[in-house]
Amino acid sequence: MKKVAFHTLGCKVNQYETEAMAELFKNNGYDIVEEDENADVYVINTCTVTNLGDRKSRQFIRRAKNRNPDSVIAVVGCYAQASPEEVISIKEVDIVIGTKDRDRIVELSQQVKENRRKINIVTDIMKQHEFEEMEIDDIKGKTRAFLKIQEGCNQYCSYCIIPYARGPIRSRKLENIIREVKKLANKGFKEVVLTGIHVASYGKDIGEIRLIDVIEEAHEISGIERIRLSSIEPTIMTKEFLDRLVKLPKVCDHFHLSLQSGSDTVLKRMNRKYTTEEYKNIVQLIREYMPNVGITTDIIVGFPGETEEEFQETCKFVNEIGFSRIHVFPYSPRKGTPAAKHKNQISGEIKHQRSKKLIKIGEENTTKFISRFIDSTLDVLFEEESKLNSGFIEGYTTNYIRVLSEGSTSLEGEILPVRLEKAKGENLIGKIFFQ
Repeated sequence: MKKVAFHTLGCKVNQYETEAMAELFKNNGYDIVEEDENADVYVINTCTVTNLGDRKSRQFIRRAKNRNPDSVIAVVGCYAQASPEEVISIKEVDIVIGTKDRDRIVELSQQVKENRRKINIVTDIMKQHEFEEMEIDDIKGKTRAFLKIQEGCNQYCSYCIIPYARGPIRSRKLENIIREVKKLANKGFKEVVLTGIHVASYGKDIGEIRLIDVIEEAHEISGIERIRLSSIEPTIMTKEFLDRLVKLPKVCDHFHLSLQSGSDTVLKRMNRKYTTEEYKNIVQLIREYMPNVGITTDIIVGFPGETEEEFQETCKFVNEIGFSRIHVFPYSPRKGTPAAKHKNQISGEIKHQRSKKLIKIGEENTTKFISRFIDSTLDVLFEEESKLNSGFIEGYTTNYIRVLSEGSTSLEGEILPVRLEKAKGENLIGKIFFQ
């Protein structure tokens, strides 16, 4: 059989899209192999959020071609869309596709095999106004599945290249979403994660329907026991939204609310659409509805012009909110964005030091959060054999605490109550409470 290998960088949306492309190859007689194996076609699904993502993409392109000089190298995704001429100029690259027309990847790979001619089909993504269906039939795993319901972003934060790489917002038809949720339930998945580039904007391009309507429809599907949301804008969390959400017991009490900075002046320069006071009020409102909720977030340090005082405001705000987990990113200038032209760029050393300090604060907050649940019993969806403790299996609570318990892989896909006994790093150790 012909062989294809994939290398995926970036977000859960990219992972979903890789699964869809893998299925296209499989349906055309290809065997899917690991990225470090010899293959006839290598597909690199790229991320361009940071310069590091671009660099990692180029490194893998060269490694793949060295592994098999006769292979076809196809580069797709955000880096390909944002910088198609740069990507096609890499001598090892044969195909550049971008963030649409990925359903043509098998056909184009065959064309290159036959005539060894470079192909670049990247077009203006800003003219794309229809959601590109990439439904998956053969979904891997059996515990938690990611389901893409939305594409594109209209926010234009000053640091972010994604609106230029993904284009305007496009929402997937509700009937197609529900059909795929039913398919996931039939395959034994217990949890579905609704994901997209800017999930909170779902429906704004197609009429009256909104994200809460999708959640309510998915909630009615038998077999699905948990519904989780990927990263969302905090401003969607209104009282009206939460009034409807709290009536849906399958919805997980965990939200990844994008913050980016705890300083109002930095948020304004970032072109974020809220203040720290508004963000704090939203978190307080959510906690009124869901007392045990886990609130996770992303924060950028070293944004252009960020003073020491502004950074300290962020540190204070993080402690004030008490996040269950934070992801810290040093600012990375992206060509084509307003922030990249800012004169007051922060040095790498300062960004490194600020990252270290904020990561430490984040870890302390995580410890405080998970310690609240020691000596309590929470339901855990077990996902896989633990890499941390031999003879243990691990999974997640609804509020996204990773829990380890003695057990075998036979428990994968089971939701079981666990008596939580102690903390180990950012995880909890417990015993399954068999009834």
